[in-house]
Amino acid sequence: MSAKTQPVPPQAAGMVDGEWEIRCDMAAIFRAMNRLGMNEQIANHCSMMLPGTDNLFLINARGYHYSEITASSLIVCDLQGNVLRGDGELRKVAFHIHARLHLKHPQARCILHVHPQYLTALSMLEEGRLELVHQNSAMLYDRVAYDEVHNGVVLWDEEGDRIAEVLGERTILIMKNHGVTVVGPSVAEAFDELYIAERTCMYQMTAMGTGMKLASIGDNLRDRYNGPWGERFDARLHLDAWRRMLDKQEPDYAT
Repeated sequence: MSAKTQPVPPQAAGMVDGEWEIRCDMAAIFRAMNRLGMNEQIANHCSMMLPGTDNLFLINARGYHYSEITASSLIVCDLQGNVLRGDGELRKVAFHIHARLHLKHPQARCILHVHPQYLTALSMLEEGRLELVHQNSAMLYDRVAYDEVHNGVVLWDEEGDRIAEVLGERTILIMKNHGVTVVGPSVAEAFDELYIAERTCMYQMTAMGTGMKLASIGDNLRDRYNGPWGERFDARLHLDAWRRMLDKQEPDYAT
């Protein structure tokens, strides 16, 4: 059973076709990430290009905690950083990361930039890498890029362009001394890939904490796949499950 389609509210005037459902998906993953401990204070930011456009994106406004984000609270911005619809401010760091990534990688329709516990801890290690040590690793191994440079808070376009170049055609970027950025063609796919990557990193970091040697799986088991995540995993079904939970427990997310 999939998540029910939420009625489009009166304030939806001016929205493009399909926008309201994407807003509900976005609000749902913010609430889910809050429950999973992936939010950093009122910081971190996630964006999604509007259907049928290549220059307008939805993003959380500055100052909102993930637990209070709703479908209607998301703002619409262009790639020049102008807020075109909605109430609130676009964080400068969010602009210089998201706008540049959307511009340089049009296939990255959804961009999730967060500081989850285990992937962030991995970014703080010298030569921190997701190793071939779990069955999930076989799928993730060739989808991860590693940024070995930390230039502080991203407040200029050139740094956003550098980050986009380091990401390349991969979908997960471990950002040195910082956190992680995951991109995908849809909200569901980016969220599910982030979720699996963080869980897999949790398993690895927990095993490393024993001080014992990691047991690698064979290199022949690497999937070497860089296509849409949803072609291999039940990303949409996963997000639908979260939305069913939220429909019961936090239904205001879809308002």
